[in-house]
Amino acid sequence: MNPPELIDTTLREGAQAPGVNFTQAAKLAIISWLKKVGVDEIELGTAAPLHDGLAEFVRQARAIVGSRCRLALWCRCKEEDITFAAACQPDLLSLSIPVSDRHIQERLGKDRAWVLAALEGSVRLALALGIPQVSVGLEDASRADVPFLLEVARTAERSGAGRVRIADTVGICSPGRMAALVQAVQEAVRCKVGVHCHNDFGMATANSIAALEAGADCFDAAVLGLGERAGCCKLEEAAGYLALVQEQPRIKPEHLPTLCQMVAKASGRSIAASHPLVGADIFTCESGLHQHGLAVNPATYEPYPPERVGGRRTLRFGVKTGRRAVALHLAKHGLHLHENEIKRLTQQVRASGGLFSESELLRFAAANSV
Repeated sequence: MNPPELIDTTLREGAQAPGVNFTQAAKLAIISWLKKVGVDEIELGTAAPLHDGLAEFVRQARAIVGSRCRLALWCRCKEEDITFAAACQPDLLSLSIPVSDRHIQERLGKDRAWVLAALEGSVRLALALGIPQVSVGLEDASRADVPFLLEVARTAERSGAGRVRIADTVGICSPGRMAALVQAVQEAVRCKVGVHCHNDFGMATANSIAALEAGADCFDAAVLGLGERAGCCKLEEAAGYLALVQEQPRIKPEHLPTLCQMVAKASGRSIAASHPLVGADIFTCESGLHQHGLAVNPATYEPYPPERVGGRRTLRFGVKTGRRAVALHLAKHGLHLHENEIKRLTQQVRASGGLFSESELLRFAAANSV
């Protein structure tokens, strides 16, 4: 079985987040770092005739990534958009079509027959215009009638699409339900199956990983989870999981902090200190129990070495510090105090009301030694 593919949609889905407007220079820098991280496909944006600089942008992106990853565009099932997309020469075009009656009837004023006809015509047109690969995004799939969803997926494959993508457009899936949807679609088609998960209930990354475990071939993610409403699957979380838990060597997690910091600056967002994989404080520890474990074997309380993501373990000593942690830390630096001295020093540290770094603890111990 081939490893699952990671599709970045920061420059398409992420750019739709309110207030986000990436400059051209920022876009090219993001593409460069996405290549370093090891993504398999980059969605560069939405293809529509009003985006008159898109063809040149695709050329600039190709000069950066070479053959390392695919360059994709996204568009509606509209002839003018598909024709424009073909002129931009992407490696893959992702066509979007709604599959829930709510979207088909209420938003578009169409019916199911229109969906099937429009999809077949759009896929065939894209291929006839020379686009190498076509993917079909099944919009609002998590609220669709499942038999119709499968009919649309089969129509996409029969028309020549090489991939269908299940979209949890309003983020209502649980990991179990996402896995069931993936399995149902896989039983209906032989082409690749991917997912696009939104984060409205905080489960986008979990749903994406559940989809992979159910057999999905690929999934979408955006740096910092940027996207509509609560955003979508966070690329740094999912890429980190692939690299550090599933041990997929093509993903380079050490580049994630720089990528995230760049996107945060370009989008006007901040990164929480506790943000998984890239937060400033995720390897900072004050708890005595955890400090003791880290001193004995860091793997007791760390899922991966900090260095794998360019981080560094930092200990802080204060009101939560215990005697064992103080004794082990001092011993590491050649200071072997008696038990009563350790007890007294620990009480002084806890009573000080401060928060000491490792070097500050050593100085405090020297100044307050018995």
